[in-house]
Amino acid sequence: LDVGALLAGAKYRGEFEDRLKGVLREVQASNGEIILFIDELHTVIGAGAAEGAVSAGNLLKPALARGELRCIGATTLDEYRKHVEKDPAFERRFQPIHVDQPGVEETVAILRGLKERYEAHHGVRILDSAILAAAQLSHRYIADRFLPDKAIDLVDEAASRLRIENDSIPTELDEQRRRIMQLEIEREAIRIDESPRKDELERIERELGDLREKEGILTARWEEEKAELDAVKALKETIDAKRTELEQAQRRGDFEHAARIQHGEIPDLEKKLDDAETALDARKEQGDALVREEVDAEQIASIVANWTGIPVSRLVESEREKLTNMESHLRERVVGQDDALRAVSDAVRRSRAGLGDPNRPIGSFLFLGPTGVGKTETCKALASFLFDTEEAMTRIDMSEYMEKHAVSRLIGAPPGYVGYEEGGMLTETVRRRPYAVILLDEIEKAHPDVFNILLQVLDDGRLTDGQGRTVDFRNTIVVMTSNIGSQKIQDMTEAGAEDWEIEAAVRDLIRRGPGVDLDAKGMSPDQGEMNARFNLDMRPFFRPELLNRIDEIVVFHQLGRENLESIVDIQLAHLYQRLHERGMSLEVTAGARSLLATEGFDPAFGARPLKRLIQQRLENQIASRILAGEINAGDRITVDAEGSRLEITSMAGASG
Repeated sequence: LDVGALLAGAKYRGEFEDRLKGVLREVQASNGEIILFIDELHTVIGAGAAEGAVSAGNLLKPALARGELRCIGATTLDEYRKHVEKDPAFERRFQPIHVDQPGVEETVAILRGLKERYEAHHGVRILDSAILAAAQLSHRYIADRFLPDKAIDLVDEAASRLRIENDSIPTELDEQRRRIMQLEIEREAIRIDESPRKDELERIERELGDLREKEGILTARWEEEKAELDAVKALKETIDAKRTELEQAQRRGDFEHAARIQHGEIPDLEKKLDDAETALDARKEQGDALVREEVDAEQIASIVANWTGIPVSRLVESEREKLTNMESHLRERVVGQDDALRAVSDAVRRSRAGLGDPNRPIGSFLFLGPTGVGKTETCKALASFLFDTEEAMTRIDMSEYMEKHAVSRLIGAPPGYVGYEEGGMLTETVRRRPYAVILLDEIEKAHPDVFNILLQVLDDGRLTDGQGRTVDFRNTIVVMTSNIGSQKIQDMTEAGAEDWEIEAAVRDLIRRGPGVDLDAKGMSPDQGEMNARFNLDMRPFFRPELLNRIDEIVVFHQLGRENLESIVDIQLAHLYQRLHERGMSLEVTAGARSLLATEGFDPAFGARPLKRLIQQRLENQIASRILAGEINAGDRITVDAEGSRLEITSMAGASG
């Protein structure tokens, strides 16, 4: 029943009711042979109800109560609650049946039933591997839609994309035609020259002749393959139409016509289809086919990647190599933190190899260490490695979430509060970009209630926002950073402790809290116990249930003097790039780099003082000289060490 069509154009009072009554009379006269189906059943309630008029719902009630009308309605739970339940008289005339989302196995069965129809419509062949991939990948990666709808859409889009590719000129043929066009333009340019070169013209004519011959062969092959594919499509459409005709004949009781179709026409068409598909398979085995006619699992994975941004397609060789050497790529930006880089790289490799836990985030880490040792830079390097841009990293400064009510900023305000429609900062970001690096900076500064929402994320890879929507975190990397234990790391490093001893001490500090050395304080156990009750600084920094859900606690070590020269090179590379964009080049001698590393070394502050030093001692002086006109585009700038100061010289026109 199309309620919109009944309402359309009903200008006068009683016109809509008359139309609906006519429909009901026809249904009643059919003696139960017509079942009325109303999609979006909630639209019937109130439809056509103007002043003094009767709504469609009220017109249906008497017929439903008398049993004169067999009716099936479909609506969502939300609309049922909002509209249908508010009219108890209408609601009691229907028996509610909840249709649950099918599982992956049921979806595969549904897709297999629909496969022939989509093959006939698009004129391609859908492999069973594509159907399995559509059900499994849509269930795993597309969280905001339901099966089988999202799996059907995947198959439909993959088939339509393949069909469009087949209707377009193949790349090989397109390249030949482009080359022919280039040579023709070149030939005409030589001809209008005052002194045309005959030998060059002859070479072009020979090449054009060869290319046109190849182009003709390729065009004939492409058109032949397209014709074969079109013939297969036409046969599939004919078979589909015959099956529909067979069903109608059986329904009418025309069994003679039905038998002729079932045992005569359809078998003949299926034999022709088998022959045509065998010819296509033979061409495919020869390896010279210009058009593809099979939708496989790889194409389904490509569609999922386009929809979600999550790389689910099979790893190509270049990406395998890149992931295998992931640590060396990250080491170009992060110096002296090999353990941290290995932990993060292992998590990414597990995920891309398909061995990670599918119900948890790709990885969850707690980065601990002093300021300026590379905790935040590791996250930026990771985002740049995975997505080729640092913009893929979502950074949330937890110092902004020190109050209890700040939790609503992360997941969105509850109903009735200001900002309910806007959504949460964390949940909205992940909904829009489900494959991302999430950095929760300075996590210890957040209110304890913020940790409660992280438990869901780290354990089940999901979070429910203020509007009741479930956001999928299973394709994110969650990194929390903290400066807790930085003083202990510094003290133990100065005392000459081994790396493993420092890591064990910091992990113990995180789990137990700072505590008090009772022997050193000279207190009895009772005094220590009393202090433990009242001194808030002695409680554990993080709850056990949070620490238990983190994949790995990674301790970043204090940077040594030997690390600083590598960081000098990394920081200078940014300056090289900026000067190169202005047409200048920069050379920093080994002595100057050593001086910068020596003066910029501060164990308490890590690498950040070095960045400030390069700005003050190098960038400021170069900027002043550029503005004074002493350094111009094309100049080569040399920086050398003269005692404890840097000497900057420039040479005109020596850039490059």
